[in-house]
Order: sequence, then structure tokens, then C-alpha cells
Amino acid sequence: MRKTDHNEMTAPTSSRRVTVADGVALHVVTGGGDGVPFLLVHGLASNLRTWEGVAARLAELGHPVAAVDLRGHGQSDKPDDGYDFATMSADLVAVLDALGFDGPVVAGQSTGGNLAVELAARAPGRVAGVAGVDGGALELSRQWPVWEACLEALAPPRLAGTPAHDIEQWLRSAHPEWSAWGIEATMANYERLSDGTIRPWLSFERHVRILRSLWEHRPSAVIPTLDVPVLLVLADSGEAEQDEQKRALAQEIAAASARVSVEWFTGDHDLHVQFPVELAELLHGVFREGALYI
Repeated sequence: MRKTDHNEMTAPTSSRRVTVADGVALHVVTGGGDGVPFLLVHGLASNLRTWEGVAARLAELGHPVAAVDLRGHGQSDKPDDGYDFATMSADLVAVLDALGFDGPVVAGQSTGGNLAVELAARAPGRVAGVAGVDGGALELSRQWPVWEACLEALAPPRLAGTPAHDIEQWLRSAHPEWSAWGIEATMANYERLSDGTIRPWLSFERHVRILRSLWEHRPSAVIPTLDVPVLLVLADSGEAEQDEQKRALAQEIAAASARVSVEWFTGDHDLHVQFPVELAELLHGVFREGALYI
């Protein structure tokens, strides 16, 4: 698959803040046409800019598009509470209401995919489809039945105080195939301080609380109850054990619901950054108007 140039990432957008609860507003960017609308949801400790490439191509294809910084992330408010899936799903419903999105597809990457699944379950009839991009079917409790073991394995590194240059160089080394835009968008996960260091927008404590909610989530039980099409776009990362676990769970979920389809990309966890145009075209093909079924 081809690498997408930075210049392809820009699309006409407007930025706004949407109040989702008392004293809590989320940063949302919008753009696009008048087709099937898409709400794009980033993953844990990420930010809406990582969806810019997908949003740009979806807008070119005529879709209204919105991307949101979840509470605690990016340019959104960072309240002390509300980092459970029920509250964060309600936040997304409030965003859809404020935007007037009727029958949207909610696409989420990683943890954002699981949130999209939970939103569809908690607000039946509110969305027309769900897409999980190397997410949606994350079920951490299968690998780590005990929460403390999951936390030990997946607790975020304490990066506050790290020089921004070091983080950027690490990203370039870890993802040599990413475009300059992909690096820049991912660097927006961090607040840049005046001394040249960074601090994650999402605090360690809030990160852990969302991780706990993800560990408690059971998409294998939730997805078969949904009455909308669900697309799982999974990354074949070349890590045999991890890929096999994903494959087995995806097959289990697809066997339990005729409304689930599975597509694979050879790439890393951040498929929306690595292959934005290709992913957008897949989403368009599956969820275009008149084809909202699987």
C-alpha cells in the first residue's frame, strides 16, 4: 500500500467546542459533504488529529465528517471524573446530537473502536454502523484475566519531562513508513512545554481509569446484540501470537453475528495513520449510502 503525502491530509474543516456535561466541553472538528456522516474516535492517549487523513478522503468522497478529542485528551476539557465507558459513550451521543448527525457511522481506532461498539449498544437506533480499526473487539481480560496483571503489562510510560525531540525521533524510528503528517499528528498527543519537553495530555491516573474500563469491556458479548453493521478492520502486524489472538476473537464474533465483517491490513496498530486514504476508501465502500448492510 502506498504512503500518503502530507499534502493529502488537509481538508476544509471548522473547529468547535461541544458541551457534553456540566462543565465539560469536547473539541470537535468538522467538514465534508452531505452523504452518510462519520464520527471518528481516536484511541487511548491519542488525539483527533490522527484521523485527519481519513477525514480528508471521506470529505472528498462526499461524507460529512467529525473527529473528536475525548474527555481528558487533546484540546478537550479534562475533568476529574467520567473516564468510564458509560460516560464517554454518552459524551459521543451528545456530540452527535450537537452536530445533527442523522444515522452516522461511528469509526473508532483501538479503544475508540470499543467505545463505538458501546455507544451503539447504549443508544440503539442512534447510529447506522460501527467500524473498529484494530479495535472494537479488544477484550483484554482474555489475555489478562486479573486486572493487576493487565495494569502491569499495559500501564503507560511516564513520559512527562521527556524532550520532544526524543519522542519524535522514537516515532520516526518505530514507524519509518509513516508520512511527515503522521508523525506530526501523533506528536499532538502531547503538550509541548516551554523548556522543550512534553507532557501527555491524558494524565497517568486518567489513562489507567480508561484502561480499567477497557479491561472490563466484553465486545464478544456486546457486538452480537447490535442491529447495525459492524466492520472490524484489523492489523496483521507480523506478531504471530498477537495476530492469532485477534483472528480467533474476530472469527468468534463474526460467527455470532451475520452483521459483522472483517478486513485485514498488513500494518501496525495505527492503521488510520499508516493508510489513511486506503482506510477511508474501505469505509466509504462498506458504508456508502444505500449500502449500509453487510
